[in-house]
Amino acid sequence: MKKFLKYFMLTLVVSAFILGSCSKSDDEPPAPVVAFEALKDYMIASNLDVDVVIDGWIIDAAGVNAKSPDAYYIIDIRSQEDYDLGHIADAHHSSLGDILNEAGNATKQILVVCYTGQSAGHGVIALRLSGYADAQVLKWGMSGWRADLSGPWANNVSDTAIGHTNWVIPPGAIADPIEFDAPVIETSFTGGADILAERVDEMLANGFSGIPAINVLDAPADFFINNYWAEGYVVDYGNIVDAYRLSPFTLAGNTYKNLDPSKTIVSYCWTGQTSSMLTAYFWVLGYDAKSLKFGVNAMIYSNLESHKWAVPGTDYDVVPTK
Repeated sequence: MKKFLKYFMLTLVVSAFILGSCSKSDDEPPAPVVAFEALKDYMIASNLDVDVVIDGWIIDAAGVNAKSPDAYYIIDIRSQEDYDLGHIADAHHSSLGDILNEAGNATKQILVVCYTGQSAGHGVIALRLSGYADAQVLKWGMSGWRADLSGPWANNVSDTAIGHTNWVIPPGAIADPIEFDAPVIETSFTGGADILAERVDEMLANGFSGIPAINVLDAPADFFINNYWAEGYVVDYGNIVDAYRLSPFTLAGNTYKNLDPSKTIVSYCWTGQTSSMLTAYFWVLGYDAKSLKFGVNAMIYSNLESHKWAVPGTDYDVVPTK
């Protein structure tokens, strides 16, 4: 009897083990796909790395007119009121949030127009990540189209960083890069294409993500600051204290590992136009990101010897809404 009970108990244990093993392998869902990795791998494989997406993304007013505005499907994302007062002939009014819907009507290369060339950068990132690979930004926006529309730029150049405690004078002092964890993307999708489409929609719904220069200068420790310059320009002009220099930035090169997902990523460049593109791209990747508005033109304008805002010397035509 004791021998029988011994074998009976052994049988129960073995059976429980087998059943438990079957349950774990057959009934439990597979380990979840890490959304960031799926998105990153898809973007690299689809030729949507940063260096590709921001290649040839901008054209100035003279270039547009040399080619002819008629060659473009122009999307103007300024306010309805300002569009009605004067816009490029045959431009289509839309908004940043609705730009992909408007793009569906395009039969030509898309040119995105805003006030300063900054909000348009977000729109062009959305377009280029959504199949409109040759979409472009009008450089300086309508501020670069004619002098009487240049107020949004002319009113924002500044020397606020000159003499500021948190501006490191030339030759500058860039922080050494360190590695961080990747951002966490909340999504119900597992495929890279679906995650990308969702993230682009969320970026557009969030609107233009910009921050005034003085907010960053006064509290640099509150942000992860990325100076998107070549090294030589830092030597020439200096930098915001404790800023990093992640330029060039690519997914394939693992530069994203040097971005801190626990902080707001603030990128700055010469004019705020390139940094707008980067900010939108970072937002899509799952980072909390902002573009320093008007770039160093809003911080050390008088010191700049290049990439400097100037009121346009040629006025190109606009038409009012009838």
